[in-house]
Amino acid sequence: MQFPSLSIIFSGLFIGYVLHSIWTLGQLFIPPSCQPKDNCIKSYLNNNPKLQLYLYTSVTPHPNRERDAVFIDSIQEFDYTKPTDRELSIVLPESTQKNGTLYLHLFLTSQQHNMPKYSNHFQDALTVHTRVRLTQYHVPEAATFQLLGGQRMTDTEKHNSNKRASKQPPVTHMKTHVTFNILTDNIAFPRSNVPPELMQFLSITSSGEFLPIVQYDFLNNRLRDLVPVINLSVSNVTLSYMPTGIGKLRLMQHLETALHSLISFGFSPKDIDEVKSIFADTNMYLLGLTIFVAAIHLLFDFLAFKHDVNFWRQKDSFAGLSCYTVAWRAFSQTVVLLYLLDEDTSLLVLVPSAIATLIEIWKLQKVVCINITFWFSILPVPKVSFRGSTQAEQYTQKLDAQSMRYLSYLLYPLCIGGAVYSLLYQPHKSWYSWSVHSLVNGVYAFGFLFMLPQLFVNYQLKSVAHLPWRAFMYKAFNTFIDDLFAFIITMPTAHRVACFRDDVVFLIYLYQRWLYPVDKQRVDDGVSEEVSAKKHK
Repeated sequence: MQFPSLSIIFSGLFIGYVLHSIWTLGQLFIPPSCQPKDNCIKSYLNNNPKLQLYLYTSVTPHPNRERDAVFIDSIQEFDYTKPTDRELSIVLPESTQKNGTLYLHLFLTSQQHNMPKYSNHFQDALTVHTRVRLTQYHVPEAATFQLLGGQRMTDTEKHNSNKRASKQPPVTHMKTHVTFNILTDNIAFPRSNVPPELMQFLSITSSGEFLPIVQYDFLNNRLRDLVPVINLSVSNVTLSYMPTGIGKLRLMQHLETALHSLISFGFSPKDIDEVKSIFADTNMYLLGLTIFVAAIHLLFDFLAFKHDVNFWRQKDSFAGLSCYTVAWRAFSQTVVLLYLLDEDTSLLVLVPSAIATLIEIWKLQKVVCINITFWFSILPVPKVSFRGSTQAEQYTQKLDAQSMRYLSYLLYPLCIGGAVYSLLYQPHKSWYSWSVHSLVNGVYAFGFLFMLPQLFVNYQLKSVAHLPWRAFMYKAFNTFIDDLFAFIITMPTAHRVACFRDDVVFLIYLYQRWLYPVDKQRVDDGVSEEVSAKKHK
């Protein structure tokens, strides 16, 4: 009896752990049952009371009653069963404009006040008070400008715009969009089985009911909604309200605790913002599917890396393999990594890209040979050539060079034209940023063309046995997973089209796999040198 490999065992354990995590996540959406014999706490909202909402601002979290609290607006007969938006015009205090803070206070009460005062709300036992911080310290975005033409900048402005944003100190930013939720489910909690994450929000009235749970929706606190307060005296803030259920409320509490722990491990606000985008405005079924698919994507990435490294580590002959494709992959991965570094991308994206870049560079050094020659016996000049001394390898290099010559007629004019257009019509942080953006645009737009030389070599050799099919299939599965994410995740249209563009090339690879069947007696992932030599003859 043949035992399963370690890869299969660990893959099964990993999938089992992911499914258990999704099941645990689903339990948050199932409230504890309250039997008639239990001593239950019912919601104050079950009586359908008429509520009012009053809004104040202060520069401190605990203002000194009337002196420090400023009345902003009120909503009479607030309908907590329907989503609503409210535009607020907030005058920023001088201390806030000087890199200070500002807080928003929400009072949900059943009493109406013709002359609302901050201190009056604390005299009502049925009033719920929630505090939201309207300001956030954040590193400002790096400035961009036209490198050629357009508005000229002084030397000081150019110097400041060329600085890395990460080296600048954080400054006060104002939130232009604030969302809060109220638990509106018709629910009752048994006193002996109240969810622990909701205990801190329960305020019990004399009649044994708990007051409305009002919670700031931190998942919708996104970096894109922040504006610096420099030279800003009045800020327009959109206050949004969304009724929520117990599952979403409990999930937000767990996520807030988990994300705070990520900050303590060194994750940046941009990393946290990427995680928020996964959970914000997502229903339970789509959230579970997203987590499962993302976990499978991560597993396939690991297996693809593993089999790809094993294939190239044992590779001695490069017959049938397009060396130009290998070189292009190393170059494109390096360009993408430089682009991600220039954009201060999240570690969630940066780390896998860095690993892929190291693997592609390691593969490149196996197929490339660098010889140093001296020009006029003085200046050293590196000469780059592809390895391969056998007849089959030389024939493969000939086919590879032929396909690249045809491809260059289309590729080079497109890349140069795109770089010139970007230089003339788009702003950039620096010349280095323009160079990286031009290269990465070429990679994203025309990178799939560099997969074509390998198709041409396969066609000429009438064989696909020389390809690392195990690693290739895992990468192909991830391509289809990317297609799924293209539907459920917000992204630019060009990037969404790029996800489906790679599928066309992959389907051609599968067609060649069917058209040129592999000999079953041959060792898996073997070298088709004999086939290549026959074709050469």
